[in-house]
Amino acid sequence: MLIETDLTLAGGRTLHVYDRMGGAGDRVTRTVFWQHGTPNLGAPPEPLFELSDRLGVRWISYDRPGYGGSSPDPDRTVGSAATDVAAIADTLGIEKFAVMGHSGGGPHVLACAALLPGRITAVASLSGPAPVLAYRAEGLDYFAGMYAGGAAELRASAAGRAELAELLAQGIFDREMFHEEDWAALAADWAWMGRMAEGGMAGGPDGMIDDDLAYVRPWGFEVTDLAAPVLIVQGDADRVVPHAHGEWLARHCPGAEFWSVPGGGHITVLRRAAAALEWLVAHTEH
Repeated sequence: MLIETDLTLAGGRTLHVYDRMGGAGDRVTRTVFWQHGTPNLGAPPEPLFELSDRLGVRWISYDRPGYGGSSPDPDRTVGSAATDVAAIADTLGIEKFAVMGHSGGGPHVLACAALLPGRITAVASLSGPAPVLAYRAEGLDYFAGMYAGGAAELRASAAGRAELAELLAQGIFDREMFHEEDWAALAADWAWMGRMAEGGMAGGPDGMIDDDLAYVRPWGFEVTDLAAPVLIVQGDADRVVPHAHGEWLARHCPGAEFWSVPGGGHITVLRRAAAALEWLVAHTEH
């Protein structure tokens, strides 16, 4: 059963929280926080529920500020997610947990690993971008292999909120962001993701704008500071977050394990999400 609640933080902001125990409560042995992509709602990944029930996984997640039922936080950084996750975990009485995210959720799971040492047991990032736009890190051409619309969006983000809002207001949709197998997955086994994206934009673009601005600012931590086991999963046909981003992260996150998915696009890489969840469970204490 999925329970949705609103958590009011000390500063008055609200976070809309999702809690799915899954199966019988006495069989739950591990907690995994889900970090959603851009622009999505934060409900936990429905296509993984059957497996998570077998594994005894409890899912916790939330709408990032500005999405769904969560209050905006316009100046947030990627690292701000660790503070929000810790507040949710404290309220629910959860001391240790794993974190998993897709696409824009990837940087936010890395934030938790870096900024919540001792609490994060393991993290998995699927199709998550590298932070080189902010840090100008060497060894990666950030936009090489990225679809044109995505590159334009991030360049506008670097120019500032007004420029990004103006670009998004044009409503330009670039079908080339996904290849045909991605579109097929969105119509079938990962149709849930399409619903989350529609819900994420239902209240307007503010959450998406705040996400994009956070990606191009300093993240508030270094990926070299991660203190938990890290799994990076990246498709070699991804047009949204090119494969080289995953390679860069795997080189810079301490001890990271890298799964390169041949032919994997931004959505079809999620067909490795079940294996990634099993990896998290294997690296998480009871």
